[in-house]
Order: sequence, then C-alpha cells, then structure tokens
Amino acid sequence: MSRLGSATPPVELSKKKAVARLVAAQERLLRLRLLLGGQIGEKRIGPPLCVVFEGWDASGKGGAIKRLVAPLDPRHVRVSQFAAPTYDEKRHHFLWRFWPRLPGWGGMAVFDRSWYGRVLVERVEGFASREQWTRAYGEIVEFERTLTAEGMIIVKFWMHVSAAEQLRRFQDRAGDPLRTWKLTDEDWRNRGRRPQYKAAVAEMLRRCDPRWAPWHIIAGDDKNWARLAVVETVCAAVESELTRRGYDLEQPAVTAG
Repeated sequence: MSRLGSATPPVELSKKKAVARLVAAQERLLRLRLLLGGQIGEKRIGPPLCVVFEGWDASGKGGAIKRLVAPLDPRHVRVSQFAAPTYDEKRHHFLWRFWPRLPGWGGMAVFDRSWYGRVLVERVEGFASREQWTRAYGEIVEFERTLTAEGMIIVKFWMHVSAAEQLRRFQDRAGDPLRTWKLTDEDWRNRGRRPQYKAAVAEMLRRCDPRWAPWHIIAGDDKNWARLAVVETVCAAVESELTRRGYDLEQPAVTAG
C-alpha cells in the first residue's frame, strides 16, 4: 500500500498562497492549450491531451476538474463523466465506450472516471468476472500504449483522501440541502468496503503505471493543495511533450479573459 502514501499534502501551504499559485498555473495552462490547438504560436495543431480522474468518493475530483477547465474556452475542452455501462455498452468490449470520447489532434478531453472502472468498482462489486478483470490490466496498458504511440498525452490522477477526511466530507454533504444529491447510499456502501477498494487501487497502481502513462497520486485532504497540484501537473506534462516536439515555450504569456 506504500504507493498510495499519505493523503496529507507534502508541504504546508496557506490558502492565499495556494490560490495565487493556482491562478498562475491556470494562465500557464491556457497558453499551453492554445498552443496545442494551434490558435497561437506556430499555428500547428499539437498532440491530443486526455486527463483522467479516478479517486475515492468525495475525494475532490469535481472541484479539481472545475479548476482545470475554468480558464479554457468551453469550445476547446470536453468533459466526459462515466457511470455504470448501459445495456448496449455491455454488449461490447469494456473499452469500446471510451473511444468516441477521446480527443483528436489539437483537442483536449477530461474524463471523470474511466476504463479503470473494470479493475476497481467492477472488480470489487463483482460486475466483472475474475477472468475479465485480471485480463484487463494488460488490455489497459496496451490501450494506453496505442494512444500514446499515436501522440496522445495522457495524464492520470488518483485523488487520495484519508478515511477520516472522507467521512467529514460525507457528513458535510448530508447536512447541506444543496449538496445532498452528491451523497448516495452507494457512497456509504463503498465506504464500508474501503479495504477491498484499497487493495484494488494498490494493484491498479502497480500494474498500470507504464512510463508512457504514469499515475499521479494527489494528496487530497487539503482541497486547495489538490487543485493546485492537478493543474500544475497537467502543465508540466504538456510542457514536457511540447518541448520534445520542438515548440517554443518562451513566448509572452496569455491572460485569461
């Protein structure tokens, strides 16, 4: 379980400093997104960018996604949420339903849950047979290898919160009439199976962490830190790939709005 580590951020950062860094990172991301789309700079379309979010219930995925896409033009990013597969989707290979949502060259997509459901919820809840979910690790790695070989930048996040912080957030939601819809009986049931999910997460991180699509564990007990870490990590991944492709990243910054 050492890969998950602590849900406490590695450094202590005040809310004011975290917000200031987040704003700077969002402006940095805006410019990078315009470079990828060919709207500025050399006007060449860059590689597709896919940001994948997994994590505990109430781990802050929604808040992190909101901050990630906030500085971007809505036409330049697509956010897709994946729940349980439909009857028709179950008639196909489990990866089939994700293909249409993947970004093309110059595009960006954000996935709230993903193909990792096969080795997480479908494994723990028995929705996939043992043969299916054990086979899925290799299928997922090869799937991501195919996408990155074609040029895609894949940034994968596991949003990690402690059991105590998760309980606090559940209780906050239960007491807020405008957020009770975010808390379901299934959330409470999943919390009761946290040890089983923790084992599934550990194996997922161990077996699906290739160098071409590594996992980033976000210590999420502090929401301000988590949101900042997500945006900065995406920026670093895009900058690394654009630098490798010979892009000039020293142009003047773009200011949102």
